[in-house]
Amino acid sequence: MLLDRIFRFLGLIVFAIIGWQIGIIIAQTNNPFAELSSFRYIGPLTIAGAILGWLVAPWLTTRPALWAIRFIRQIPIEEVVAGAIGLALGLAVAALLVIPLSRLPNPFGSILPFIASIIFGYLGAVIAVLRGPDLMAMFSRSRRATERSPQTAAAPRSFLLDTSVIIDGRIGDVARTGFLPGPLLVPRFILAELQYIADSPDPLRRARGRRGLEVLETLRELPDARLEIVDLDVPGVRDVDEKLVALARQHRFGLITNDFNLNRVAVLQGVKVLNLNDLANAMKAIYLPGEHLRLRVIQEGKEVDQGVGFLEDGTMVVVENGSRYIGKDVDLTVTKVLQTSAGRMIFATPSSTQ
Repeated sequence: MLLDRIFRFLGLIVFAIIGWQIGIIIAQTNNPFAELSSFRYIGPLTIAGAILGWLVAPWLTTRPALWAIRFIRQIPIEEVVAGAIGLALGLAVAALLVIPLSRLPNPFGSILPFIASIIFGYLGAVIAVLRGPDLMAMFSRSRRATERSPQTAAAPRSFLLDTSVIIDGRIGDVARTGFLPGPLLVPRFILAELQYIADSPDPLRRARGRRGLEVLETLRELPDARLEIVDLDVPGVRDVDEKLVALARQHRFGLITNDFNLNRVAVLQGVKVLNLNDLANAMKAIYLPGEHLRLRVIQEGKEVDQGVGFLEDGTMVVVENGSRYIGKDVDLTVTKVLQTSAGRMIFATPSSTQ
């Protein structure tokens, strides 16, 4: 490790100088050994100091620093924030006591303000950390109230793309229209998942993965989409969906997905979600009972004498008494419109003119 070697050399130099100075002091001290040559002490002590510095320098510099970094990473961010808030409040209380305490006669006037700062700072930090969950809950309730307010709710500045919405392909068409706000972000772990799917031995999965990579190339060429590949990650989390939700929460990103379960989990955790399936359902043509349409009946329905056809947007139309029109275009009158979890379904009957 380069940094470790640098500090070893620095320790060698510093401790060698210390050994050299100690040798000079011993040689010049009035003691039984003063009559001997000073080099008899300076040389060995300098060498011993250099060796000692080479050995102990990492334990005085890099090793404690690495230990401190690992220790700090294990501390939850809630405790760090709570401790900082408590420390600030404790020092503020101590600052209010500085003037009256400093007016006390010496040595109390010069010592007690310093002691008060230590005591109140420590107490503030400890109390805030112990009551950290309550403090974070209070801030969380305040943030949720702010997000629910339509006047102050902040829109996400960017949107993360899920693997499902990239493979789906429609994101390219939507981005081309300019309706997607903010930059579109693709974390590298999503890109790695797409590459893994594209290298799959299964032909269907391989085709889906390659289509996803082609969609990203299309998005990169669109000036309005502003596609960005980012190096964001969540250490300690292996599931891709959990990483996306965690990143969206940490950085206040939105999320674009077609995954129904991911959509629900993200919404429950306060993440703004755009679902292309919901957009597609919202853009489907709306027919009211009594309106007319023309449609080709392509197959039989589940019930007796029913026919089934589909609109251009994929909406299923169930034609009562329509089995005899299979393979033909027929004029229909809408009788009922049903919204299901799978989408919108239209029921119709052949017009009386036929």
